[in-house]
Amino acid sequence: MRIADIGEFALIERLHGLVAMERPDVIVGIGDDVAVLSVDGDQWLLATVDCQVEDVHFLRRAITPAQLGRRALAINLSDLAAIGGYPLFALVSLGLPNSLDVLWVEELYHGLGHEARQHGVAIVGGNMTRSPGGIWVDVTVLGRVRRDEVILRSGARPGDLVLVTGQLGAAAAGLQLLLDPELTHVVGDPEPALTRHFTPTPRLAEAAVIARSRQATAMIDLSDGLSSDIGHICEQSGVGVRLWAAALPIAPAARAIAAARGEPPWNIALAGGEDYELCFTAPPDAAASLAAAIQEQTGALVTVVGEILPAEAGRWMRLPEGDAIPLAPRGWEHFKPV
Repeated sequence: MRIADIGEFALIERLHGLVAMERPDVIVGIGDDVAVLSVDGDQWLLATVDCQVEDVHFLRRAITPAQLGRRALAINLSDLAAIGGYPLFALVSLGLPNSLDVLWVEELYHGLGHEARQHGVAIVGGNMTRSPGGIWVDVTVLGRVRRDEVILRSGARPGDLVLVTGQLGAAAAGLQLLLDPELTHVVGDPEPALTRHFTPTPRLAEAAVIARSRQATAMIDLSDGLSSDIGHICEQSGVGVRLWAAALPIAPAARAIAAARGEPPWNIALAGGEDYELCFTAPPDAAASLAAAIQEQTGALVTVVGEILPAEAGRWMRLPEGDAIPLAPRGWEHFKPV
């Protein structure tokens, strides 16, 4: 049996079974993007790790090393934001070809340092090794969260509304512009989409507002695409969901590319991935005030895009015409089953 026969998430489940250990100080372990660990005091320790691999996550010809450094740290910070946490420390491991210019590595660290200073993160160590193939950048981030403010994926309840920050599809549109430069004439100004692809913004400030409110019931960051990531909330909360296609805040570049290709505009928002926006759930009587607080304190757009259903009701998306279609995971997955 090959990895491609079972896919990323089934592989994680199998490996979890090999190392699982029941411990009272492991609040959340393997299976989530962030480990939540109990330590003394009123806060929990957070730990997350993510790797950027050349020709899988980035094209060296298309991204500057400084942009890659910012990106490698930002996507980890987004994971901490998704649980309501604050980052503290980072460690960086590198796989580098012998032929790589030292200046390239220094510029990578300029980008890492820039992103770290923006969010109060101290880079405290790491490791490096020779890579016989391409470059890889592996970042581990440690953070903290108040025990009474942590937001897991498992708290969504039927009747809750589904909300997202920002716009969807911009990062995927940026990737499409890189792969097909002819699309530039379709979108007009490509810079907003390219920026979102190269240097995503972790929604730490927005997450802090959400966590302090204690009104959100579940949360995740949109790294793999809305259809896949809302599915993780449904699985861990034991619920269903109905999204409203007409309500999705789709980025202008994504709309333009979809129109040029004759595709529905919501397609790229559901499956594109790498938006690193927050998707969270909240009771109907709290959703409007929470969205208003986020917008007032951070300036970020917040949109209600759906509602949580009982598990037996399934997962759906209502189209603008009124029809409903099944909401299957269509976002990014490593080792996607064949």
